[in-house]
Amino acid sequence: MAKNYYETLGINKSASSDEIKSAYRKLAKQYHPDLNKSPDAATKFKEINEAYEVLSDATKKANYDKYGNANGPNPNDFFGGGAGASGAGGFGGGFGNGFGSFGGFEDIFNMFSGFGGSSSTRSSAVAGNTLTLKLQLKFEEAVFGVKRTINLVRTEACSHCNGTGAKNGTGFNTCPDCGGSGQVRYEQNTLFGRMVNVGACKRCGGTGKIVKEKCEHCSGKGYARTNSSITVDIPAGIDDGQVLTLRGYGDAGLRGGPNGDLQIVISVENHKMLQRDGFDIKLDLPVPFQIALLGGKVVIPSLEGKLELNIPENTQPNTILKLKGKGIKHLNRNVYGDMYIKVCVELPKSLDRKKKDMIKEFSNLLSESNYEQYSRYLSKLKSL
Repeated sequence: MAKNYYETLGINKSASSDEIKSAYRKLAKQYHPDLNKSPDAATKFKEINEAYEVLSDATKKANYDKYGNANGPNPNDFFGGGAGASGAGGFGGGFGNGFGSFGGFEDIFNMFSGFGGSSSTRSSAVAGNTLTLKLQLKFEEAVFGVKRTINLVRTEACSHCNGTGAKNGTGFNTCPDCGGSGQVRYEQNTLFGRMVNVGACKRCGGTGKIVKEKCEHCSGKGYARTNSSITVDIPAGIDDGQVLTLRGYGDAGLRGGPNGDLQIVISVENHKMLQRDGFDIKLDLPVPFQIALLGGKVVIPSLEGKLELNIPENTQPNTILKLKGKGIKHLNRNVYGDMYIKVCVELPKSLDRKKKDMIKEFSNLLSESNYEQYSRYLSKLKSL
């Protein structure tokens, strides 16, 4: 059965891109291995990122919705179906390659007739392990992107034997159990007669060869642990909790199998004054009451450095001022978020007698009508 990415993120199939992103961010923070110490947190975190990688990409999402996977239809699927396909036509959904876990028409015939054997070949190749590491970024590095050099400890194919485990990569004998074919026939009596299957030879691991003389550099393993450095391009706009996947940078595969992947979990330090909300930037700006009342200019921090911001006169507390396009660049898009400044009007903490008398004199010049919210409050109070 195909994985249900919508269920993983806890959303409906009709969820918008913003809803998908919001659900992902919430779950990613909940199950981040650095914050969640439960045993299954790392596995859950990986599943969440896998689901978001597919559903956040329009093409992959369309393929997943139609065929049950992000890569589109499988040419080996019978009748245009495919494992996990929904509404794709024919007999597809729930029958794998047309007939569940059977190898095809010949396997079905052999099961019930008791003759012959499966023509399918089980590969002995094993994919390498996927590696995961955490990368700490400064706020500015995540916003603008950066190149970082990473020290990586991983399993690589032995260069002396080309990953074969044999001395000079040539010291082999033909496997006596399979005669070099890499396959062995297995017979089993069942209710339907005798079943004959063909599987990978256990003695040689499906390679058809037995190492005659082990490679002295890797002791016949075919691989070795190595330290290496790689340079990674961190894209501008990446956020805390997101994962970069580098294909083929994990552990080496065995017996010709593909390398695993490298997953880089991003952790971003907080800015001293700015807060990030998706691709927008927020700032709580304390403003003296006289500037809020009379208007004026104040200096604020931004992603471009310090800016001069005009505060209109009679600006009320908690007013939100917007600077369009002053936010963070979207990932792989030439689009920028905005900056939102919340005006927090501040009153003087202490006043001497002279200043108090001046304020009293000023307040006598004002009436209730000068205060819109206070006037509405008094009106409602009288009606009680």
